[in-house]
Amino acid sequence: MLVRFIAVSIMGMSIVELSLSWAEYHFRQTPVSIPEVVLWGIVFLAGVVILIMAKTVADWIADKLE
Repeated sequence: MLVRFIAVSIMGMSIVELSLSWAEYHFRQTPVSIPEVVLWGIVFLAGVVILIMAKTVADWIADKLE
């Protein structure tokens, strides 16, 4: 459950950061920073992967803590 919460939090954080950066670029009339968008896109995809593999990641963490 905690792994799923962390994955959704990572995804939410990346969506908020992408929307805030888009709003900043939109209102200041400046071009969008492609590296920033790519970075937050990768963070979002990492959250999706962790969410898909939540059971495996939780079992791996439990094994490491024992």
